[in-house]
Amino acid sequence: MNTPLVITVLFAIALLAALGLKLWLAGRQMAHVARHRGQVPTPFAERVPLAAHQRAADYTVAKGRLGLLSTAWASAVLLGWTLLGGLDALNTVVREVVQPAWGDLAYQLVLVGAFSVIGGLLELPFELFHIFRIEQRFGFNRVTLRLWLADQLKGLLVGLLIGAPILALILWIMGTTGGLWWFWAWLTWTGFQLLAMVLYPTLIAPLFNTFTPLADEALRERVQALMQRCGFAAQGLYVMDGSRRSAHGNAYFTGLGAAKRVVFFDTLLNKLAPGEVEAVLAHELGHYRHGHIRKRLLLMCGLSLAALALLGWLAQLPAFYVGLGVRPNMGAPNDALALLLFLQVVPLTGVFLQPAMAALSRRDEFEADAYACAQADGRDLARALLKLHEDNASTLTPDPLYARFYYSHPPAAERLAALPRPAGA
Repeated sequence: MNTPLVITVLFAIALLAALGLKLWLAGRQMAHVARHRGQVPTPFAERVPLAAHQRAADYTVAKGRLGLLSTAWASAVLLGWTLLGGLDALNTVVREVVQPAWGDLAYQLVLVGAFSVIGGLLELPFELFHIFRIEQRFGFNRVTLRLWLADQLKGLLVGLLIGAPILALILWIMGTTGGLWWFWAWLTWTGFQLLAMVLYPTLIAPLFNTFTPLADEALRERVQALMQRCGFAAQGLYVMDGSRRSAHGNAYFTGLGAAKRVVFFDTLLNKLAPGEVEAVLAHELGHYRHGHIRKRLLLMCGLSLAALALLGWLAQLPAFYVGLGVRPNMGAPNDALALLLFLQVVPLTGVFLQPAMAALSRRDEFEADAYACAQADGRDLARALLKLHEDNASTLTPDPLYARFYYSHPPAAERLAALPRPAGA
């Protein structure tokens, strides 16, 4: 059996199937939203203006059109890197220039770095169009070109200072610890992720945003009382200058253990009443009470272990490289090459796992909503959800199949209908 040919054929089938599925679902979503643009759904008719509904529909369609182009482009780029020889050519150049002068590890680090830079440049036009055309058109963008460039530079520096050392360590483990390298690499990566969750709130996030203690005394007391009722301890309550980049609002927890913080976007506080802020926070606390964060971490750890074990097997097979358009190195290690190929190909399988992951996430959201209604006023949560849908221009009429496939949060109509109603309401 011609194993490389089998791998080539399977990869081509998976690529075409994933592309076709994503384009078909995106087309359904845009068509469904456009068909329902002219009328606010009955459950929201008295609370959502027609103009806001139509703005959300137009925003959804505009993002969908860009998504069609970026999806097709990403598939073409993947084909170019693999079967059309792009990664093979890049590897040859980097190996011949870097390895003789700087050695194996430097060659592999430069290969990954060059691949990442080129990949980022290939995606750049879509990112810029999204920020400076679509987000700008609908009134969400607050990012100037200067701020965007500063963010890119900071991200690059963080990647070099943190990403490069962890990558070097992983590559060293792959090359020196034998057949079980994937297990030791998994332990290293998991430990790094946990450490990053502890350090991110205080060392990394402040490089990009300003965090100030929540100054509203009444709101702070209300939030602290809620957390005390829920048995939740946090290092502090902070407001982030989200309005510096976007008009979208949000609130989240960050950190791990004693380093946990509650962070509110300033845009969220400007849009919601105190009771609504409390209800949104109670929802987030519901995720912790039901162990959703812990379960998600354990799931991700299990999946990463399985993925690294699979890579450990594939990296030993010459057919893995040849079948994906790359000639394995003869006088240099193949670890970085195998890692890059794997990271390019594995996401294709994720497309078909997406519905299951989205369903799990939606189930968690329903549970967190129910918890919020038990700890705060469900009517405040309903009002907050409607405001956030309107302010973020989230469509009230998604295509049902698209929503089942992609939505990590339930559609607005389902979510609001599921909220427990207080007695006498």
